[in-house]
Amino acid sequence: MRRKTITRHFIKLILTAALVILPLTGGQASSGLQRPLGEDAPDQVLEWNQIFIDTLVATNTANSSSQRLGAIVHTAIFDAHNGIERRYTPIFVTETAPPGASRRAAVIATAYTTLVGLFPSRQPQLYESYLASLERLSDDDGDGGKSRERGIEWGTHVGELVLAWRLTDGFNTPPSPFNGGTEIGQWRPTPRLTAPTTTCGPMSAQSLAFTSMFVLDSNTQFRPGPPRSLTSSTYTDDFNTVRLMGRRTGSLRTEDQTALAPFWEGNASVHWNQAANQISRANQLSLSSNSRLFAVLNLAMADTAFTVWSAKRYYGGVSSEVTWRPWTAIVQADVDGNPGTNPDSDWQPLVNTPCHPEYPAGHPGQNGVGATVLLSYFGDAQTFTLATPGLPDRTYYSITQAREDGNNARVWGGMHYPSTIAISDALGASIANYVNANSMLRIKGGSPID
Repeated sequence: MRRKTITRHFIKLILTAALVILPLTGGQASSGLQRPLGEDAPDQVLEWNQIFIDTLVATNTANSSSQRLGAIVHTAIFDAHNGIERRYTPIFVTETAPPGASRRAAVIATAYTTLVGLFPSRQPQLYESYLASLERLSDDDGDGGKSRERGIEWGTHVGELVLAWRLTDGFNTPPSPFNGGTEIGQWRPTPRLTAPTTTCGPMSAQSLAFTSMFVLDSNTQFRPGPPRSLTSSTYTDDFNTVRLMGRRTGSLRTEDQTALAPFWEGNASVHWNQAANQISRANQLSLSSNSRLFAVLNLAMADTAFTVWSAKRYYGGVSSEVTWRPWTAIVQADVDGNPGTNPDSDWQPLVNTPCHPEYPAGHPGQNGVGATVLLSYFGDAQTFTLATPGLPDRTYYSITQAREDGNNARVWGGMHYPSTIAISDALGASIANYVNANSMLRIKGGSPID
């Protein structure tokens, strides 16, 4: 009890300081990342989801950290909105909002509260967005004369509760370094194509393997079975496909495939939230449906990340399992005992190999989540534009095509084997379906989608 009191007090200090830094009017213009809102402005869930996306981009937040952050923000948004509306079962906050609280003001306040708590360095920009968002509300803004002030108070309260809950979820507790092993087929750090180091260090993002779940019972609930063996036909096909398609020079890739590999190396949370935001806006989902859509998407992405990294850490520690990266496998193919694989000492991947075991795969797991959640709400034929900083934008006309490009990009980049990608995508899809079916359920029955 004492620790919770201290934690809440600390969060309140951050937020109080944030409100003091800038006056209620004036100040410098925002960074320009946030999209201007006109008369056809989206609801506040879409507005603050976009601000979350822009914050990830502005802070260059690592993909490995982003899914947890998105889940925290959208848990708070969902529970703040739902605590007033009471259409669904809550995620974490079971309290009921005070009578007369504005749903829209609550969404604004809880999104701002969580984002400032997670990105304190962005407080000035977030505060400008907060003021602008509130200014666009009339006293009721379609909420039937309900109180904006009560909504702000309730949303702030929910945000503080969710931040306090996740402050001790294990993500910030560094585990002991893990370097894999030197057995044939076992993951070990790989060379780097670019500075500052020539070899990656211990397993990165390992704390994800020890972070508490949002919806799933445990990080082993959907753990995939072991990877293919070195002498299997699947491994032979995997090896030769990535050797030909993923090599840095002299590959069989098309020019467009070469461009897609680094594009889809971008942040998966950014890509799939961008897609969801644009598709939802085009299909005019309600505030309530958006609250649930983005909660399902981001919670499933987070639980998939924790599941994938737990499995990476587990299988990477088993000396008999095949978790080495293509770079290691192709250079050392003369010792794998497979007559269908040939070594190539000069082989290098197109994209820098990440510093963690190959099996299972993080990005394909997120692609499985993102596509599955969106296809549960919308038809496949949708138009949306994705962005990766420093590269040309990509416009898609199909959810499935984006999913396929994102997955194939891992082979074209020389980072993953096809069988790993298929298993990981299916893993993400299964978790998405589980979260959708077992969390945020309609209290009065019926479909959660309206």
